[in-house]
Amino acid sequence: MPKQIPDLPNAASPIGPYSVAAEANGFVYISGQIPVDPATGVGVEGDAAAQAKRVMENIALLLGDLGLGFTDVVKTTIFLTDMGDFAKVNAVYAERFPEDPPARSTVEVSALPGGYNVEIETIATR
Repeated sequence: MPKQIPDLPNAASPIGPYSVAAEANGFVYISGQIPVDPATGVGVEGDAAAQAKRVMENIALLLGDLGLGFTDVVKTTIFLTDMGDFAKVNAVYAERFPEDPPARSTVEVSALPGGYNVEIETIATR
């Protein structure tokens, strides 16, 4: 199956030259999501847990647009500006993956777009 760029009505507008998601060979690759409400374009204030909650809500919306859910997610990568926030973000993340969580990497980075503390990218399968 060649690469396709799906229509995602619940996606926030990209802030650069990239697609919010791309699909190929039965996999859906969702670009890193930051804590911005896609309906208003307003970012979430607050700690990493509050930001992670908004990010996971954004991922849920995008998965829904694709006819998928969290059980279809096979890999995520979490980017944190402070690894000291790992436990807070992990608690929010665990709510969406109570059983059979996907493979995951978590890395600390020096900065994220918009000055946010959390970004999560997702790979799901059909």
